[in-house]
Amino acid sequence: MSTETPARLAVRKTYKLFIGGAFPRSESGRSYQVHSPSGEFLANAALASRKDVRDAVKAARAATGKWSGATAYNRGQILYRVAEMLEGRRDQFVAEVKAAEGVSRKDAAVLVDAAIDRWVWYAGWSDKIAQIHGGANPVAGPYFNLSSPEPTGVVGIVAPADSSLLGLVSVVAPAIVGGNTVVVIASEDRPLPAVSLAEVLATSDLPGGVVNLLTGKVAEMGPWLAAHMDVNAIDLTGVTDPTLGGEFEVAAAENLKRVIRPSSPDWSADPGVSRMLSLLEIKTVWHPKGV
Repeated sequence: MSTETPARLAVRKTYKLFIGGAFPRSESGRSYQVHSPSGEFLANAALASRKDVRDAVKAARAATGKWSGATAYNRGQILYRVAEMLEGRRDQFVAEVKAAEGVSRKDAAVLVDAAIDRWVWYAGWSDKIAQIHGGANPVAGPYFNLSSPEPTGVVGIVAPADSSLLGLVSVVAPAIVGGNTVVVIASEDRPLPAVSLAEVLATSDLPGGVVNLLTGKVAEMGPWLAAHMDVNAIDLTGVTDPTLGGEFEVAAAENLKRVIRPSSPDWSADPGVSRMLSLLEIKTVWHPKGV
């Protein structure tokens, strides 16, 4: 009698979208295969449609009141909680980044650790942004003149194409720490760490709809996100086609969206505060004094 354990069939996972705190399939019912840089099949991912973009924007808009109305300290607590949960699933993310980016396990671990540290870094900035980008202004006259940063609103993001986790965190965290909500188009070829990050966000204290994540083709979803009249700003960092990037900028101009143009920064470098500040607006209040 044989004592060998029979070979198991591989359980192939189909990754879904992340909209409004839930994980729906694309309304189109489509999916696509995700492969490693060496051509190995990794999983199936949902191929999001125009309707999915609209649903994600609707969810992001519905979440703006609660998220922007939370205290800066509370937003910092929630971002820190995300970092804690990422730390607990570190091995999973190392394996996924290794497979997605075709790097060694050691290099993947460095990237994952940097992504976790970046969440912590932005969490610490949550209640300090107003101190460097607002305050009392010296004016000539009997007035108090006070400026304070406020969130822009709903931000569309095209995530970096080549940095599946660290780059993603580096564009999402600075957007939400200031009170914005986001609709993210994940890396088309390397989406799996992004969807795993969505699973972390879904089980953290982050309210549903603050981060909405779509997988699929940037060329298909990008025009609808850039032109959507209920999106207040768009980050085109991950757009690799200059012609496509120009078309998105033209579409974004229709309702005067703020635009972060395509770029290829060194994600391992100090991120600074410019990306946070670019997605905030300044409200200035005048009040008479001594009257």
